Amino acid sequence: MKFITSIDKHSGEEVKISYADYGKGIPVVLIHGWPLNKHMWEYQVGDLVDAGFRVIKYDRRGFGDSDKPWDGYDYDTLTDDLHALMEELELQQAVLVGFSMGGGEVVRYLSRYGSDRVSKIVLISAVTPFLLKTVGNPDGVDASVFAEMKDQMKQDRINFLDDFGKKFFGVNLINKPVSGPLLNYYLQQCSMASPRATEKCAESFAQTDFRNDLKKINVPVLVIHGDADKIVPIESSGEITARMVPDCDYVIYDDAPHGLFYANREQLNFDLINFIRADVVIDIEGTTAERYRG
Repeated sequence: MKFITSIDKHSGEEVKISYADYGKGIPVVLIHGWPLNKHMWEYQVGDLVDAGFRVIKYDRRGFGDSDKPWDGYDYDTLTDDLHALMEELELQQAVLVGFSMGGGEVVRYLSRYGSDRVSKIVLISAVTPFLLKTVGNPDGVDASVFAEMKDQMKQDRINFLDDFGKKFFGVNLINKPVSGPLLNYYLQQCSMASPRATEKCAESFAQTDFRNDLKKINVPVLVIHGDADKIVPIESSGEITARMVPDCDYVIYDDAPHGLFYANREQLNFDLINFIRADVVIDIEGTTAERYRG
């Protein structure tokens, strides 16, 4: 197991960040969603390495095999951890791929650290630009939704995660895109996170405003979102992000849930590989995805 060490700028505490590093070529850094860990990328890593890329995936602090400090779950601290990884591995011309909460780390990283080490970014089912509904953000998600999540986590975190996982992958009486054993596997990943990190990161992705961060993006961007996402609604996220980022590639997956890294894995891997290889995403004959340049 490999680790890099990040120094918390507020506490001075050393935090070990667990990562895995495979292949050679353009570095692709995979940043996992909440409340999963680096193992969520199982169905992407092989295709990306086979396509000739170096693939790095890591556990956010508080999750997976990384250290689990009591504090430090704000986006500035989380991007300090990402920066430590980029520097220690001496990554250049990297492609940052952020899923859900991880999309916030991608844009905050560019805002705070610039694009000297980054060539492109990908935002998948991302929480950008600002999830919380406010007077200045009327298309956001009502605060009561996040308050209910917090209450359920405090009462029975594992039961909450079990229910959340079904919604995450769009499981219902008719649609079952994930097998029962695989759903349990993802539940195990989520249960590995510290309860404190799970709660505080939920607060961070709900309350953090990334609109100014998006304005500072100066590299090619691919935005991917499912129009059946019940966790991060496309109307509150992907659609607004695509309008805010000039000349981004915006891909809508028809009927896709939040967890499209598994439910739409073949299409996602195809789009990732072609975006990394070139500035324009190549279409597939007969695909259900909708594409346009924002």
